[in-house]
Amino acid sequence: MKARVEGLYALTPETADTERLLFLVGEALAGGARLVQYRNKSQDVALRHEQATELLLLCRRHGAPLIINDDVRLAALIDADGVHLGAEDAPLVEARVNLGPDKLIGVSCYQDLARAQRLTAAGADYVAFGSCFPSPTKPHAPLCPLTLLSEARQRLAVPIVAIGGITPENAPAVIAAGAHAVAVISALFDAPDVRDAAARFSRLFATRLDEEKSAR
Repeated sequence: MKARVEGLYALTPETADTERLLFLVGEALAGGARLVQYRNKSQDVALRHEQATELLLLCRRHGAPLIINDDVRLAALIDADGVHLGAEDAPLVEARVNLGPDKLIGVSCYQDLARAQRLTAAGADYVAFGSCFPSPTKPHAPLCPLTLLSEARQRLAVPIVAIGGITPENAPAVIAAGAHAVAVISALFDAPDVRDAAARFSRLFATRLDEEKSAR
């Protein structure tokens, strides 16, 4: 059974310090992160394999899925829970053939609802839109209007992930617009207390669930 895509989706910072990486991700999971994406484009193959393997064990202990950014081969090699693909990565169909039907495959859709509809029809398990706000990770990324999240929520049957410049202060607007999950790097891992930052994000989703229950 595939994991649910909801809540805080922690995207790892790039670092060669595996011990530090595991500590930070452990704090995020302890604070309530529901998914983790291993994102490292600068280190060598051996280190990326080491880090991903250690992260998978950590995520297993916390009952959270580990998604690998871009690298289908690495995801298959360590039996990760899935992969996240951008526009220039492996085709979705190829990733599905390599990973099988039970793995999560997410896709970046930027500001393109038509792309999201096309890839959902092709079998994507979730779609990500952004950048929702100016992002220190990708400062030149075009902004995605929050109205697009609302439209996507109405038209798509898969979870919607919002990404880009999301903080505990602006996340409520993103969640209200329709995001099932928020993908966060800087506001989580650059925080003075990563566990506390994760808990702040997680409480926002708990509040939404309470409001939805009250509205029924």
